[in-house]
Amino acid sequence: MKIGIDIRTLLDARPSGVSEYVLNLLKEMFKLDTANEYRLFYNCFGDCPNLPEFKQANVKLIKYNYPNKVLNYLLFKIFNYPKLDKDLAVDVFFMPHLNFIGLSVGAKSLLTVHDLSFLKYPEFFSARKNFWHRMVKAKKLLKRFSLVIAVSENTKRDIMELGGINPDKVKVIYSGVGEEYKKLPLINYQFSVKRVRDKYNLPERFILYLGTIEPRKNVDGIIRAYNQLRVMSCELRDYKLIIAGARGWKSENIYREWDKSAFKNDIKFLGYVEPDDKIYLYNLASVFIYPSFYEGFGFPPLEAMACGVPVVASFASSLPEVVGDAALMVDPYNINDLAGALEKVLVDENLKNKLIARGLEQAKKFSWRETARAYLSELNG
Repeated sequence: MKIGIDIRTLLDARPSGVSEYVLNLLKEMFKLDTANEYRLFYNCFGDCPNLPEFKQANVKLIKYNYPNKVLNYLLFKIFNYPKLDKDLAVDVFFMPHLNFIGLSVGAKSLLTVHDLSFLKYPEFFSARKNFWHRMVKAKKLLKRFSLVIAVSENTKRDIMELGGINPDKVKVIYSGVGEEYKKLPLINYQFSVKRVRDKYNLPERFILYLGTIEPRKNVDGIIRAYNQLRVMSCELRDYKLIIAGARGWKSENIYREWDKSAFKNDIKFLGYVEPDDKIYLYNLASVFIYPSFYEGFGFPPLEAMACGVPVVASFASSLPEVVGDAALMVDPYNINDLAGALEKVLVDENLKNKLIARGLEQAKKFSWRETARAYLSELNG
């Protein structure tokens, strides 16, 4: 069988979220399947320095050389051309993320939907991003595919309710956690730990958030909760707040919240963190906080758990599915709840150890190998 896959998201200069998902999934699929032939489509007008290598004999990369706006807004959107299933001569086409596409009517095809936050909470996105989402016409796109893969039951509900898709056409396949995310005996990794601590000038004890700096992630709520924590408890004044991740859209209010904080000097923004550094950052943290308003899946809390860090997370959207009973769950709109949860974890050693133990077990339930097997079953079916 010949399988076409859209890998345009792998061209991201700074891998995160969906691009990391696609890379991890494909690596495992190609390990498991040496029988099918894979034809990977990408578009790049000129050089593509960020494209990862795939050396498997049954994997072929096929480059299109259009300016992105020409391909997306003119060819794909208006003319439904090129029809990639025909152009690549494949039996089934897999698109692991919402995007502009050209396909034949009735082509066997799979689409992965990570979340529909832009339909549910457009106020969390910039005008430019909302324009892109309107142009891609997600609801219409969902109907074009033979099967839609949701990364959580919560996302499946949104696909049915917001997209009007029949439940028989939607299948849930959970994401995985990379094996590199694990609890490290730090004494055995002294050089790497020191490198990361020095690189980001990390304090000895800190509360960690890792993710894009954008309104949906409730980062301003984290800052307000930290302010309250410091006022509530003098004994926790040695704990700093580390906010790691690239700056996203509509983040101005977040930085204003930081600028007016009485504890501004104890709050540090790291910016984008290289994937290889994330493991050490998690391992060094005292507690991980993730009070997002909406997630399609939610990788960071699961990665933190796999690294042996106690997690405080919101009970919104898909997060209860992902973290189970292994995190301290909070109302993301209640700053008292956030601050109180942080204080409990930091002062109650028994609670902290219980969360760590449960987190390590919870993370074991999510494997890229099993995710890849589930996808192969659908692609071959």
